[in-house]
Amino acid sequence: MKKAPLVGAFFVCLSSAVQASCPAPGPLPQVEVARVVDGDTLRLADGRSVRLIGLNTPELGGGGRAEEPFAVLARRELEARVRASGGRVGLQVGAEAKDRYGRTLAHVYDSAGGNLEAALLGEGLGYFVAQAPNVELWQCHQAAERQAREAGRNLWRKPSVLAPDALAQAGFALIEARVERVERNRGGVWLELEGPAVLHIAMRHLDSFDSAALDALAGRRVQARGWVIERRGVRAGQARWMLPITHPSMLEARD
Repeated sequence: MKKAPLVGAFFVCLSSAVQASCPAPGPLPQVEVARVVDGDTLRLADGRSVRLIGLNTPELGGGGRAEEPFAVLARRELEARVRASGGRVGLQVGAEAKDRYGRTLAHVYDSAGGNLEAALLGEGLGYFVAQAPNVELWQCHQAAERQAREAGRNLWRKPSVLAPDALAQAGFALIEARVERVERNRGGVWLELEGPAVLHIAMRHLDSFDSAALDALAGRRVQARGWVIERRGVRAGQARWMLPITHPSMLEARD
């Protein structure tokens, strides 16, 4: 895999003037949507569940879990866009076609060829994510989020960015802290943060990163995003929380 140079604020930055429409690559299979489950998940008439690639929207309440801000608005936005598309959408299935729950992973397009992930990101109703190997549209999706962030739309009116000490449960999070040490071993690269959290880049993903830029993060403040894991049975001195990073765009130097 070609190395991605780390430019500016650690990842490749695109101008907010970029038009983040993420046009469809060509004719795509059209499918009927039975219902919108939430802001990033569809249920198709053929029984499949589709998880949209490239964004993570706030969680709806249920099962004793509190509803996250903007979760209902994200679902309504996706419902409106599916409805405007006549209840049918185009699917571009990802390089990794299924997630661990058996859902189809796909980029989803409306009848005009507009990318629905970029649409929600541009409205500030989801967080940009790039999970290898499904990173084909990362630049476009990142640009869409940046437009919403600069405009302070919805989620970006008051972003929920946590310090490691504030983490209370596993799941998606934006965290920000200073890197105390950069360690390397057979498992990959570990960015040890101030507080009970560590960022982990597995060996299989390192070709996407600039090695020198990673080492240079020691002592710097970073913001990272992704799905935090609670580590069970950690020894004294080990971080309770681990955030796997699979693509450079999920990590940003803040100073």
